[in-house]
Amino acid sequence: MALTALIIYLVWAAAAFGLRSLVQWRRAGDTGFRGGGLAPGSVQWWARIAFLAALLIGLAGPVAGLAGLDPFDVLDRTAVRVTGLVVAVLGVVGTLAAQTSMGASWRIGVDEDEPTALVTTGAFSLARNPIFTAMIVTGAGLAAMVPNVVSLFGLVLTVATIELQIRAVEEPYLRRLHGRDYDRYAAEVGRFLPTLGRSQPTSGN
Repeated sequence: MALTALIIYLVWAAAAFGLRSLVQWRRAGDTGFRGGGLAPGSVQWWARIAFLAALLIGLAGPVAGLAGLDPFDVLDRTAVRVTGLVVAVLGVVGTLAAQTSMGASWRIGVDEDEPTALVTTGAFSLARNPIFTAMIVTGAGLAAMVPNVVSLFGLVLTVATIELQIRAVEEPYLRRLHGRDYDRYAAEVGRFLPTLGRSQPTSGN
């Protein structure tokens, strides 16, 4: 199952970052990557470092499993691994579907000086951050497929990094850019799930 998890991870990474970037470049002449030249020590810089670390550790989990690292006994069950396989595949599909919903507005990272459209349709009508939701689902599935200490740590770091990116970088940026429109959207649609993480409108926008 570790080999299957590794293949799923590589396919997910290649499609979500490489293929999606190629599609973006062909459609708009832009790879969609933002955040080059970030100020060292800034919140977005730390979020980027932590996210890259989470990606590497997520890759290391299946590799460690192939190398013989034992899984946790309580999770070393066929039912857990098979469930993880289904969840991981659904997460991959969900990631690509959510990216497609974002259309030409798809970005990785934030350019504080760049105006972007507020996407609220498609997958974004169900959650404000459906790409991140799908990434967490993918990570959870992979961790269940190879439930060792490296995979589980990678999942925890992924969730923590996504929370940092959303709360400290992306939401403040969107509020500054879209004001009341984003406030209304955030009050109606949950952060990761349809009703979970809805926020109160910010007065004065």
